[in-house]
Amino acid sequence: MKLASIKNRFPAALIVILIVLSISSCMPMMQPPQPNQIIPPTPRLDNEGAFLCPYTRDGVVAEWVDKAINAKMGATIGKHAGAFIGQKALENVPFVGGFLGSMAGEAAGRAIAIEASGGWDYIKSTSDSSFDKVNDLSVYIYATHSTNENFQEVLQATMEIYPELKKSYYNAICNAPAK
Repeated sequence: MKLASIKNRFPAALIVILIVLSISSCMPMMQPPQPNQIIPPTPRLDNEGAFLCPYTRDGVVAEWVDKAINAKMGATIGKHAGAFIGQKALENVPFVGGFLGSMAGEAAGRAIAIEASGGWDYIKSTSDSSFDKVNDLSVYIYATHSTNENFQEVLQATMEIYPELKKSYYNAICNAPAK
């Protein structure tokens, strides 16, 4: 009897979900402020923070970033290989296999990007500023470097090293403190 009750409610729940999705898709996306309208956070003047800045204090791209840009292909391959392995390993467990595969792929991609960037010791040794929070890194590099010609490449390379940056970047800059 419980199964029949769930089946009867399923179409109604599906309709509600579709309505919510259609309404939210009509809402305009938040536009981020211009870089010069943001108060950038102050970086740590060391390489001991959880997130190393892809730019040095004098505004030059850190050496590890050049290597990370070349590592992008390796990280992508690692991500897809990890997702495939996770999917095959847990093929009979819906949703969980893909989720774990994605996590494994993300970790594999990050490991490949770190190695191709010279390894973690090299990355730290060629960085002179850092942040404790990924949102601070996001806002700082957007506010201070997003108008640079090669910013998109630097951002993508940094996202390969810090996958959490991919998830939080846009939201962080949209909610950055304004001048």
